[in-house]
Amino acid sequence: MTKFVLAIDQGTTSTRAILFDANMAIHAVSQQEFTQHFPQSGWVEHDPMDLWQTTLDTCRDVMAGAGVTADDIVSIGITNQRETTLVWDRATGKPVHNAIVWQDRRTTDMCQTLKAAGHEPMVTEQTGLLLDPYFSGTKVKYILDTVPGARDAARAGQLAFGTVDTWLIWNLTDGARHVTDATNAARTLLYDIRNGVWSDEICALLDIPQSMLPDVLDCAADFGTTTVLGGSIAIRGVAGDQQAATIGQACFDAGMMKSTYGTGCFALLNTGDQMVASKNRMLTTIAYQLNGKTTYALEGSIFIAGAVVQWLRDGMKIISNAGETADLADQADDGQNVIIVPAFTGLGAPYWNADCRGAVYGLTRNSGPAEFARAALESVGYQTRDLLSAMQDDWGASGNTTLRVDGGMTASDWAMQFLSDIIDAPVDRPRVLETTAMGAAWLAGQETGFYPDQAGFAANWVLDKTFAPAMDGATRDRKYGDWKRAVAATMMY
Repeated sequence: MTKFVLAIDQGTTSTRAILFDANMAIHAVSQQEFTQHFPQSGWVEHDPMDLWQTTLDTCRDVMAGAGVTADDIVSIGITNQRETTLVWDRATGKPVHNAIVWQDRRTTDMCQTLKAAGHEPMVTEQTGLLLDPYFSGTKVKYILDTVPGARDAARAGQLAFGTVDTWLIWNLTDGARHVTDATNAARTLLYDIRNGVWSDEICALLDIPQSMLPDVLDCAADFGTTTVLGGSIAIRGVAGDQQAATIGQACFDAGMMKSTYGTGCFALLNTGDQMVASKNRMLTTIAYQLNGKTTYALEGSIFIAGAVVQWLRDGMKIISNAGETADLADQADDGQNVIIVPAFTGLGAPYWNADCRGAVYGLTRNSGPAEFARAALESVGYQTRDLLSAMQDDWGASGNTTLRVDGGMTASDWAMQFLSDIIDAPVDRPRVLETTAMGAAWLAGQETGFYPDQAGFAANWVLDKTFAPAMDGATRDRKYGDWKRAVAATMMY
């Protein structure tokens, strides 16, 4: 009888359920978008019930469409948008506030106050992170500070905090399990990644009762059992989306690097059992944790990657779908040098400037949709080079890195060729682009003996295409120099 692993990929703009067969091939997919809420400039929220309902709906839909029952699914793996913060009532299961999304910048002033008080070195030492609104900790504090009665309820043990994985598991298990995995815990700003425990010092600093926090498990572990899909199915794998993509790209050896292009862009460099402290404002984080052993990574985060193409579609109305950008970029006037700095919610690594906002440079009377499309795609390449340069300097690597890429934007040959050109390194695109969901599926499947071990999984990684740099050095240096000047001007505004 054919068996499957069900991967839940809960992202920033949509939720997907994917069935993987015994050969880790995709059998069926269901996807639903959900509403983004923007209460104020720089604020981004989700309705927690949208996250849960789209998860439930896509799981049921993909099973029904494929004629699959709960008996046919050996286990569930979950991967999720990270840092997005939820707080709910343990008794009722009802959220006390909308989910505050990772992109949200409302706690900028709080972070600046904590920095000014000298707390960032301690936070970075324990968590590997910076004091930035990006992470969950200050979002939790904001909810407890602003929702009437929330802090008292939290102190009384009545409230639960979780990132999206925890929220979904809570609902999938009907409140029986309040758990997370080490990769998601590592992004909360509350977790001591060296010692593998919630930080007493940071929780006290932010006045967050530890009774709110979930239990932390390995990425492949017993996260509970769900019965909401027509039968009993074990949940056996969990990883934050970027770590799941690292796993899905089989980046199991120290020195391997991957970059995922979704709403944002996230590059991870596997550093093995070493916690490498960055001197370039990269993040030190957990790549994955298996069998009680922690593997670390350096990470650089770009807040806006695919979202700049969404902006062209939804905000500027320049395109009707993302696939149009490559053809438009080919038509762009080479005599123009339009640069978009997509700092719509501030700039991530290595700048970490929460206050600046997006800007466009180099406009002429002849600038039009083609020039905007090219500038949008190029902005992703430029930001990736910022990340890679910083991580290579931290790691001590040479410039001869091969980058493994995944995510929706990698389907664009134009964007990937420019990426290779501007970083002056090969870019490898795998045959299976759904590496985030695949990573979650592999975690769940290998935990139940359905899929092979790390070595067996890595041996099955298949290359689709390598993009080799073709841009001359002078052009590359000129274009990247223009980008750096544009970023500097944007941060000064």
